Amino acid sequence: MTGNHRDRPTDHRDRSITRRRAIAVTGGTAAAGGLALAGYQAAFADTGTTTADTGTTTADTGTTTAGTGRTTTDTATTATSTASESSGACMTLMSSVTEGPYYLDGALVRKDITEGKSGVPLTLRLTVVDATDGCTPVPGAAVEIWHCDAWGYYSGYTTANPGGSAPAESEDGSTADDNTYLRGYQIANANGVVKFETIFPGWYTPRTCHIHLKVHTGGQKEDGTYEGGKVNYTGQLFFDDGIAEEIFTLEPYSRHSGSYTTLDNDMVYDGGGASSGLLTLKPVKKADPSKGYKGFLTLGIDPDAENTGAGSGSGGEGGGEGGTPPSGAPTGTPPSDAPSASASASS
Repeated sequence: MTGNHRDRPTDHRDRSITRRRAIAVTGGTAAAGGLALAGYQAAFADTGTTTADTGTTTADTGTTTAGTGRTTTDTATTATSTASESSGACMTLMSSVTEGPYYLDGALVRKDITEGKSGVPLTLRLTVVDATDGCTPVPGAAVEIWHCDAWGYYSGYTTANPGGSAPAESEDGSTADDNTYLRGYQIANANGVVKFETIFPGWYTPRTCHIHLKVHTGGQKEDGTYEGGKVNYTGQLFFDDGIAEEIFTLEPYSRHSGSYTTLDNDMVYDGGGASSGLLTLKPVKKADPSKGYKGFLTLGIDPDAENTGAGSGSGGEGGGEGGTPPSGAPTGTPPSDAPSASASASS
């Protein structure tokens, strides 16, 4: 395989993979028509109840929690919600970033996007609110995510070298379809909530651990995918460094060694916490990170805005993550023999 990710310049740190720290992401300047990834939210019971707290952890109580955006580790204590949410908490409109070189059209509408890919389980609970209208829910919004597998490979681009030393993607032994794994849509319920079942992403040079994200409105489910409407926001989700440090010592992640990038040195994450895409994470079992995590975030959008994330990437990722794929990266859409969306779509 030939490398397809550009090496990070002087700010890219080399560390043992067992010491790896994962990342957070999105642009950080206020921009009309952008998305507010403001506060984090524990929308576990999908009740639509919203409270604010001090910004450290979320309990599985069925309430929605907003705060400063700190991500918990598996040893952190749970903070108590004490105050009502201020509308300003989700009104900070953030600039979008480019979609990167690994976006593909036609992702399936489905909750579970793993397709048998191995890794530490991750349940995402994301809540879409209208940042221009008092943070009211946006029912019917379609949230689309895509990310790499435990060794840094994206579906549709499985020959792209993730950097460092990693097994070939074909060696993972899963039954995942190489054109569709770890991609999918979910459509928000009446409380603006979507849920995904996936795995903790791996890493690839020169990026930190992240999940790509688009929020669509105005379209509808059709033939197993989402059609029409417009993209209101394009961004990324990030992970606490300490949690990632633990995850990447586990199988199958530990089989990918080499250079990787921490949150502080990532080219996209700007240090803004939840407002920059940093997830709040709660361990399924504190003493055993291999059991997985639950991740929460509020996505505050402007439903009148449009930002597809395509283009040259000013204010976007760069270093192979902008609008132009890195040198040597595969381009285009999946092969024509890829399964139809309707064949395997699920709710």
